[in-house]
Amino acid sequence: MFGYPVSLDVAGKVAVVIGEEAVAQGKDRALADAGARVVVRSESDWRPEDLDGAFLCVASSADPVVRAAVYRAARERGVLTNVMDDIAHCDFAAPAIVRRGELTIAVATGGRSPALARRLRETFDRDFGPEWTEALDILGDVRDQTLALLPDLRDRAARWAAALDVGELTSLVRAGRGGEAKACLRDRLLDGVEVPA
Repeated sequence: MFGYPVSLDVAGKVAVVIGEEAVAQGKDRALADAGARVVVRSESDWRPEDLDGAFLCVASSADPVVRAAVYRAARERGVLTNVMDDIAHCDFAAPAIVRRGELTIAVATGGRSPALARRLRETFDRDFGPEWTEALDILGDVRDQTLALLPDLRDRAARWAAALDVGELTSLVRAGRGGEAKACLRDRLLDGVEVPA
């Protein structure tokens, strides 16, 4: 159902979280960690006016009347809404997420199986350890350092494909040799390129 995956910039925007289950599942924390200004309401005391000026809403309720009312109030105000476990009342699906610094791994099942998304997130959480934060920082630094030296997009893409050895990168980072990883990658990328002194 949700066929177009996106990442939203919620920094500084109002996000309303309604319902105890939404809070129990950490929806408020995840939005706050992404920079949203979070407003939390219980499913028994929320009011449609709570959604005035909001960018998005995540809600939970065992009561279908409450779920429909939240969705209706949000739609009237142009607020993106996810009513948990109620696909008919969702504008988007919130994927299961693993974060390592700027690296975000999102798993979505189109709302068909949150349990599978959660299980895969747990697998990725184990497989992508803390070294990935530094590894991505190294990749970003090397990209910044070499971008102007590799102006041709096709050439740059081919060089990155040949130069990037993810296993080597993460092994060196885990061993505390991030500087060596950065130098090796940069040297491979710029092989044969005239670099100004």
